[in-house]
Amino acid sequence: MSGSVGADWFVQQSVRWLVTGGAGYIGAHVTLALRDAGSEILVVDDLSTGLAERLPDDVAFVRADVRDTGPVMDAFRRFRPHGVVHLAARKDVAESTAHPLAYYDANLDGLRAVLTACAAYRTRSVLFSSSAAVYGTPSVSPVTEDHAPFPVNPYGRTKLVGEWMLRDAAASAGFGWAALRYFNVAGAAAPHLRDLGGTNLLPRLLRAADQGMPIRVYGGDWPTPDGSPVRDYVHVADVAQAHSAAAVALIEGVLHADVLNVGRGVGTSVLQMIETAREVTGRRLGHVIGARRPGDPASIVAGVERIRARLGWSARHGLEDIVRSAAELVPA
Repeated sequence: MSGSVGADWFVQQSVRWLVTGGAGYIGAHVTLALRDAGSEILVVDDLSTGLAERLPDDVAFVRADVRDTGPVMDAFRRFRPHGVVHLAARKDVAESTAHPLAYYDANLDGLRAVLTACAAYRTRSVLFSSSAAVYGTPSVSPVTEDHAPFPVNPYGRTKLVGEWMLRDAAASAGFGWAALRYFNVAGAAAPHLRDLGGTNLLPRLLRAADQGMPIRVYGGDWPTPDGSPVRDYVHVADVAQAHSAAAVALIEGVLHADVLNVGRGVGTSVLQMIETAREVTGRRLGHVIGARRPGDPASIVAGVERIRARLGWSARHGLEDIVRSAAELVPA
């Protein structure tokens, strides 16, 4: 599709999006945002970390590993998507450092299979789940999309190579694309969609509070104001809306070959997050300082001017909203 077709077309014509990893924590939020915008959705997920119960009954689902070319090609043949949102990936920095080849296999071979199907079935648009990890430890803050990427761990390197693969495949096959570089996604739009993973800070912090155990802070001697790592935490519901806006923009031709940061543009240290969680939940939350984790950057905060200019998107939820939603608390 070329040129602008108007935003109404997106809703009225039931654009079909195939969402890989759409039963995962972020993926399920994205799936619902696209569905609520009027799209027809097919989710492809192997349920290694995703949950089928996150998906509503009106969303079609195929259980398959995206590295398995046969089921992926069959899904494309039957569904004939206008666009693909590719979220299926492994994303634990420490695990990627310990098992780098497993990350190259999961993140890049899966993307290769999806892009091969996109080319074969003339998919018009691809929206790629990338990461702030491509920046490594940037020398500037906030970091913009023009900053030279220099990932410092295998996870970040798979995301950067994934962007290269996407760019090259699009140039060959002629589809539009965008890569969304997420910063630290947290919170939940509903209890059944919450993050059940064991590695992200906020669910770890809340589990520690429930168990009456201190949370481990990975390093207290970072070059940051309080010595703990600084991150840009963004509500998963805002991230989902960024996908919905980008999907419309790809269909309209507003985006064609773009990289966009997705964050709040605000840095929060781990110790600040712990204190916010104490205040919001009223729970006792102790902490202990441990060793730094291999591959972790000291500080990374999003420059968000480009996504605001291109999509009119900005994060609506603040840090307290994020913590409250993750703790399943009703706003005061």
